[in-house]
Amino acid sequence: MAVSHEIKSQLAKLLATEDLVVEHRHVDTAQFDVHNRVLTLPLWDRASSTVYDMLVGHEVGHALFTPDEDPPEGIPHQFINIVEDARIEKLMKRKYLGLAKTFYKGYSELSDQDFFELEGQDISAMNLADRVNLFFKIGNHVDIPFHNDQENNIIKMIIDCETFEEVCDISKKLYQYCKGHQENDKEKVIDIPQQSQGGGSTGSSDDSDSNQSVEPEDGESYGGTAEQQHKPQENSSKDDPIESVDGEPEVKTADSLESKLKDLINSNSTRNTYVELPKLDLDTVIASNEDIHKLIDKTFIRSQKKSEDWSRENNYSSINLFESVDDNYLKFKKSANKEVNYLVKEFECKKAAESYARATTSRTGVLDCSKLHTYKHNEDLFRKVTTLADGKNHGLIFILDWSGSMSHVLEDTIKQLYSLIWFCKKVSIPFDVYCFTNEWKRPVYDYDNNKYIPADIRPHYEKKEGLLAVDNDFSMMNILTNKVSSNELERQMLNIWRVVSYYSSSGQYSIPEQLGLSGTPLNESIVALHQILPKFQKENKLQKVQTIILTDGEANHLAHHVIVDRSWETDPYIGTRRLNPDTFFIRDRKLGRTYKVHYEWNKFTDSLLQNLKDKFPDVNFIGIRVLNPRDANSFIKKYTEIDEYEKVYAGWKKNKSFCIKNAGYDAYFGLSSTALSQNTNFEVSEDATKSQIKNAFVKSLRTKKLNKKVLGEFISLVV
Repeated sequence: MAVSHEIKSQLAKLLATEDLVVEHRHVDTAQFDVHNRVLTLPLWDRASSTVYDMLVGHEVGHALFTPDEDPPEGIPHQFINIVEDARIEKLMKRKYLGLAKTFYKGYSELSDQDFFELEGQDISAMNLADRVNLFFKIGNHVDIPFHNDQENNIIKMIIDCETFEEVCDISKKLYQYCKGHQENDKEKVIDIPQQSQGGGSTGSSDDSDSNQSVEPEDGESYGGTAEQQHKPQENSSKDDPIESVDGEPEVKTADSLESKLKDLINSNSTRNTYVELPKLDLDTVIASNEDIHKLIDKTFIRSQKKSEDWSRENNYSSINLFESVDDNYLKFKKSANKEVNYLVKEFECKKAAESYARATTSRTGVLDCSKLHTYKHNEDLFRKVTTLADGKNHGLIFILDWSGSMSHVLEDTIKQLYSLIWFCKKVSIPFDVYCFTNEWKRPVYDYDNNKYIPADIRPHYEKKEGLLAVDNDFSMMNILTNKVSSNELERQMLNIWRVVSYYSSSGQYSIPEQLGLSGTPLNESIVALHQILPKFQKENKLQKVQTIILTDGEANHLAHHVIVDRSWETDPYIGTRRLNPDTFFIRDRKLGRTYKVHYEWNKFTDSLLQNLKDKFPDVNFIGIRVLNPRDANSFIKKYTEIDEYEKVYAGWKKNKSFCIKNAGYDAYFGLSSTALSQNTNFEVSEDATKSQIKNAFVKSLRTKKLNKKVLGEFISLVV
């Protein structure tokens, strides 16, 4: 059965009782970065589930119990590692009793498969470090001998070891013991006299004491068998335990285990890649509110002047290009008044209810004279005071999709946005409205000076390998904000209404080229929210911020940066490469979490949203999707399972709206564009028939019911 890396990652996080960053990579050995809290696991796809769990449990032991400090110098790492392994595995089995069985079965399996390469080996002839390593890993399955009290004392010290300081102290003693016996064994080999063919000694009788071989005491055996001890050193076998690298003793069983564990790695498995979000520079990302409306004003003035000049040249009376559009805006504002008042009423009611729910009542210590007559049966005769908790400061950030596919629903979407803005103004909630676009930074023609102005395209961040890529032409246009005066806000809303009307009805006036509908950098805007949200909250001193994204579709996966060596350049080039879904993970080091990248475009956005929700747990992320009725079916299928689909679609057919709670958003509202465009006022002509009056009344009630249901759910999230 294939190993599920996601399940093993969750196991590691649960065992560690923290959101470790767990990465499954093509590496030879498991590693834990104690400082950055990153656990890197090899792709042990050939390991059994038990062995995999044991290896994960072992590495989590380092995460929990190995301190973030450098070990003392002068002690080989292998010696510290085998003692620390024994300590952390003991602590893990103590913390999680069920792991004892996992370690027992896992090491039994490794022992049966000879992962320590003991076949044909004399364990008693191994140095103490090797026998210590075997004792604490497979001592339940293989008999491990110890030769004297000094060795037994070291074993007892390791068993009783509780702290890393003790680990370092015991490791030093273990190393010195092995080092000392290695030198003794070498001396034994060097001091053995040359034997003649007859077996006689070549040395004189006076030197016989120094040339005698020293017999091990108390059954000790260092340096191999008796035959090996009497061979010259240069002819010793490479398997002789006194052999070492650079004169230092080795822990061969540790090397064998490490080598065998590499065989569990599936070299043919797909390589996992982990990417992180770049930190964007908002000065290059955000197009300021002031610059946007200066450009719009300038363009509209030029359009009107051009129309007047043409009328004068052709003897026509001058007309106001915006008269019809502006009238429609005023009509909509009047019709939306009831909806806005309903929002305000719901908000104030829910806000008051929340405040009373957190109210506290206390005694004043002053007698309540109105209760004195009840003194015989009432002990509570004191006045009470109720203290209402202060309400939270709220704020709203709106993200509007300014892509080409929005053209057919942009006007209906703007109507929803404006209703919410008027609501914010009435209840004094700070807000900012951003449109995401790829068109703001483009070369434009300067009509006043008759020349093109080149695009001001600066990088939003320093490019590094392993970062998600955000194109330099991406911008967030701050089209509306509460920071301006009420009159200025009204003028700006009219400006945006005119721009939107241009797309819906092909107005006779011009709009700025920079406000052209573009691609769909939705995912880039979610990345930018990591900087926009805290900035907005800090500037307005807010306790609660909500983010509302109004969009009509999904966006492509983001690319990621890679280093590319190009033959014609001396320095490495940082380019971009498309993500290969199912092998990529978004990593957040600060949170200690990873998010799997899926094939579906909407699920990639969901992963980015989930990261935002984890980063800002007090923020609700609300999606509003204005849909053509023909698009509702496919949209609902994208975000629901089979059982839920039927329920949601039935609600859509009945109410022309729905709310999905299991998408990346806290709530994803789907609204019918045709239902929203209907007038909620009950208006009929004077000569209307009974049937016409009835139909108009039913349609009015249905639209009001739709608005109240959706708006009620929206307010419950905002409060």
